[in-house]
Amino acid sequence: MKPLTKPPLTDEQRFQYLIAGISDYAIYMLDPSGHIASWNAGAQRFKGYQTHEILREHFSRFYLPEERDSGLPARALAHALEHGKYEAEGWRLRKDGTRFWAHVVIDPIYDEHRNLLGYAKITRDVTGRKQAEDALRESEQRFRLLVQGVTDYAIYMLSPEGTVTNWNVGAERIKGYSFAEIVGSHFSRFYTDEDRAGGLPVRALGTAAREGRYEAEGWRVRKDGSRFWAHVIIDAVHDEDGTLLGFAKITRDLTEKKRTEEALEQAQLALFQSQKMESIGQLTGGVAHDFNNLLSVLASGLEVLSLTRQGSSDAKTLDSMRRAIDRGATLTQQLLAFARQQPLQPETRGINRLIAGFESVLRRAVHGGIAFEFKLDPEAGSAVVDAARFESALLNLVVNARDAMPDGGRLAIDTAAVALKEGEVAQLAPGPYVRISVTDTGTGMTPETAQRAFEPFYTTKETGKGTGLGLSQVYGFIKQSGGEVVIQSTLGEGTSITIYLPAVSTQDREVAHGDSETVLIVEDEPDLLDVASALFMSMGYDVTTAASGKEAMNVLASRDVDILFTDIVMPNGVNGIELAEYTRENYPNIKVMLASGYPQPALKLDQYRLGDFTFVSKPYRLSDLAKGLRSVH
Repeated sequence: MKPLTKPPLTDEQRFQYLIAGISDYAIYMLDPSGHIASWNAGAQRFKGYQTHEILREHFSRFYLPEERDSGLPARALAHALEHGKYEAEGWRLRKDGTRFWAHVVIDPIYDEHRNLLGYAKITRDVTGRKQAEDALRESEQRFRLLVQGVTDYAIYMLSPEGTVTNWNVGAERIKGYSFAEIVGSHFSRFYTDEDRAGGLPVRALGTAAREGRYEAEGWRVRKDGSRFWAHVIIDAVHDEDGTLLGFAKITRDLTEKKRTEEALEQAQLALFQSQKMESIGQLTGGVAHDFNNLLSVLASGLEVLSLTRQGSSDAKTLDSMRRAIDRGATLTQQLLAFARQQPLQPETRGINRLIAGFESVLRRAVHGGIAFEFKLDPEAGSAVVDAARFESALLNLVVNARDAMPDGGRLAIDTAAVALKEGEVAQLAPGPYVRISVTDTGTGMTPETAQRAFEPFYTTKETGKGTGLGLSQVYGFIKQSGGEVVIQSTLGEGTSITIYLPAVSTQDREVAHGDSETVLIVEDEPDLLDVASALFMSMGYDVTTAASGKEAMNVLASRDVDILFTDIVMPNGVNGIELAEYTRENYPNIKVMLASGYPQPALKLDQYRLGDFTFVSKPYRLSDLAKGLRSVH
């Protein structure tokens, strides 16, 4: 018996089998009114309906209720008829009521006579893709919100060429440009003119593209033209194939931090300079004291020789030696002025009156090419100063200003009453001050030169044209007077030196008087002891000596003494201050006169209640001793 053979399939049958076997797409037919005429396996899988359950049902049942109510299914068919195709995405319903995101295509079907037979409808479940897209969109939205919410950082993107493509609120706050103003502009507009001219923006992008990252700090420019100190990071952004998509740029405004760091650095430099000047002052004072002792030996010896060789042929030689000693004494006074250890004769003086009285001298100190102006505030007030040394300090400043203007210029001295606040001028307490400024339009100084200007022997003048002690004298005198000196100078534009002195309204005066016959000289340096003895004996005094405070106490206990003349600074044992107090307490009739190479301010005599003792500075002469003896008590 022959096996049965199936007749061959027609093309239509093959097509129907093909459609029915597809499970990834819902492919089915609708009649012209939208009722379902066929149903494939993919439709059954997506939508959950068996063929017998769905045939002849209207396709609108797959739409959400609100979409059915709005007429979306009918509009979809009408659109397909009018345009030949309808394509869309949206939520659709399964048999169990769950939703899925569908991609839908509806095509009208015609016969050979262009009669509408119905519609071919293809639906694909793209819920997974929709969820991934939604998640990505949500992530991007959160990122945008995060970036836009940052106000302390400018965060934005650049194209590979450096054009700004987006802009956050932090960028708007820091740089001043709105989104509409800046997007599409080149980021180099944020750089200073000098940086643009130097090619810095191009190098920054080149480094980021080559190395993946660029980081730096520098000045940037806001919309209003003001500058701010920025910390900048530029990161290159690539796609998965390594193609450069652009750059992510983050900028932070560090202007306040930089100002704080600079202020701290300046404070540290000022502290270092103050400590250095104090150390130099201490060293200078010690050297000047020792030099004074040497000059005292020479000066006193010359006095003794002059008394014994009057009219001799050595008179000219002695005069030359005396002049040399005077110059040495002047040098030590200059050094002591810087060290704030020179004896002062302070009194309350009106600063304007002092300057006005000295104006003619100051004007003669400058040449005709300099326009000299005095601006004296009537309310400037008074200060406690040594008038002669103040005039000398002012003259020093004017001469320095003159030398800084060899081709002429403008020079001004002005005064004012100021009330300083805490920290306004370093080293000065808040309160009322008299301010005196000497300002010129000369060559000016570099910051390094200005910082060292008050150091003794430091000068920028040619050899032989300056000792380097002028400004150091001014500095020492003003500091010893309780004030401060400030230099402001710009190279090529000029210099302003400002003096601050404490303002006062009372007067201070010094008193002293006395006389005597027999002297106990206490001095630990043998040469100076011998010369002092010769000077006192030349004036007719009986002299006894002691080399230490302890030895002097023994002399006082063993014999009558009328005058005690003692050096203050003596090593080992009792010093001159202690000896003076001991003498005043135990021998009240003995008159006391003190001597030292250190002047009274450096010795802090007010601590020892010695305001009523007569004091003589070394190097002393016969006339100094005679004057002291007339006032001793």
